[in-house]
Amino acid sequence: MIFHTSREKFIFYNFPVILFSLIPFFLITGPLLSDLSISLISILFLFYCFKEKNFSYFRNKYFYFFLVFWGYLIINSLINNINLDSLKISFFYFRYGVFVIAIVALLNTDSKFIKYFFFCIFFCFTTLIIDGFYQYFFGENILGWVNKNTTRVSSFFGDELILGGYLCRLWPIFFGLSILIFNQKNKLFLIFILIFILSEALIFLSGDRSPFFFINLSAFFVILFSKNLLKLRLLTLLSSILLLIIISFVNPNAKERIFDKTLNQMNLLNNQSQIYIFTPGHHYIYTSAYKMFLDNKVLGVGVKNFRNICRDPKYYVNNKEVCNTHPHNTYLQILTETGVIGFIFLIITLLYFCKHVSKHLLLKFKGKYYFTDFQICILSGIVIYLWPFVPTGNIFNNWLNIAMILNLPFLIWSKNLKSLKN
Repeated sequence: MIFHTSREKFIFYNFPVILFSLIPFFLITGPLLSDLSISLISILFLFYCFKEKNFSYFRNKYFYFFLVFWGYLIINSLINNINLDSLKISFFYFRYGVFVIAIVALLNTDSKFIKYFFFCIFFCFTTLIIDGFYQYFFGENILGWVNKNTTRVSSFFGDELILGGYLCRLWPIFFGLSILIFNQKNKLFLIFILIFILSEALIFLSGDRSPFFFINLSAFFVILFSKNLLKLRLLTLLSSILLLIIISFVNPNAKERIFDKTLNQMNLLNNQSQIYIFTPGHHYIYTSAYKMFLDNKVLGVGVKNFRNICRDPKYYVNNKEVCNTHPHNTYLQILTETGVIGFIFLIITLLYFCKHVSKHLLLKFKGKYYFTDFQICILSGIVIYLWPFVPTGNIFNNWLNIAMILNLPFLIWSKNLKSLKN
C-alpha cells in the first residue's frame, strides 16, 4: 500500500491498525464493536482500492473461492425460504473476505503492528485469568458480578457463558505470536508461559466442554506437527493438567461437569440401550436437523432458517418440538441450511487443509518442513473450526466468524513472506 500524505496514511493504515489491534478486547464486549471494526476496516480498504484503482489484492485463488461461496449464499437466500435475516447475513458476509485481504495488505505494508495486536491479547488473557480465578474462588468477579451458575465461570462475559470459547479460539494466535515475536530465552517469555498454563486451566474451570476439547486438540496438533515447539507445548499442557488435578481435589464441580456429567448425559455409565450423541438435547436437535436435510438435500432450508423450519411437526422428535437457533454442529448446519451445494465448499476447504497438513507431515519424516512453527500454531487454531465431531456454535454468528477469520490473515501473510524469502 502506498500513501501520498500523512493524512492518507492515518486513514488507510494507522486507523485500521488500531481497530484491528483492539479486536481481542472488542470480542470481550460482545459482537457489536468487533463487527463494527471489521466493517470499517473493510470499507476503508475498498475505498483505498477504488481511489488508487488497484484491485490486485483480490486477485488470488482464496478470494475467488470465497466470492463463489458468497454468491451462492445470496442466491440461496433469494430463492430458498426467503426472509430478511437470511438475506442480511448472506449479503453482508462479503465483509469477512474483504477484511482478511485488507489485513494481509496492511501486514505486507508494515508488519510491526503485530506487536500491538499481541499485547492486546496478552492484556485480555491476563485480565480474564485474574478475574476468572477470582470468580471461581469467591463466586463473583472483581466488578462484583455474581456468578449465577455455580458450576461455570464466565468472568466479564456475564450471563453469556463463552469464556472458554474466547480463550480456546484466541489461544493458538496468542501462542503463535509469542514465539514469532519473542525469543524463548527472553525473561518475559516466562510470564507468557504462566499465562498459557493458567488460561488452559481456566478453560476447564469455565465448564465449557467443547472449548476444553478444542484446546487439547490444538495442543496435540502443535505437538505432532511443529519442529521446535514439542517440549514447550508439552510443558504448558502437562502443567495445566497438574494444576487442574490439584484444583479438582479442592473443588470438583468443574471436573464433574466436564467428565462425569458428559458421560451420564450420553448414557455411557447407565447401562442403557439408548446412547445419545453428546447429550439428549444435542441428540434430538441432530435428529431433527438430519430429517430436515433429507427433505431439502440440494439447497437446504436457507441460511438462518433452521430456527423457523424446525417448528414444522414433521421434524419433531418423539412427538416433541426440537427447536433452537441452529443445529449445534457446523457440518450439520451447513448441510441443513445450505444443502449439498453449500456442503461442497466446506468439504473442499477440509480437503485442502488435510492435503497441505499431510504434505507437511510427510516432509517432517524426511527432516523437512512445509509450514513454519508459527504457521502450525495458526493452523492449530483453524483445525478447531474444521473438526466435525463436536458441538459447535452458529457458523453464521458474527462473534464466532470474527474469532475464526482472525487466523486467516496471519496464515496468508506468513505464507507470502516465506515465498518471498525463498
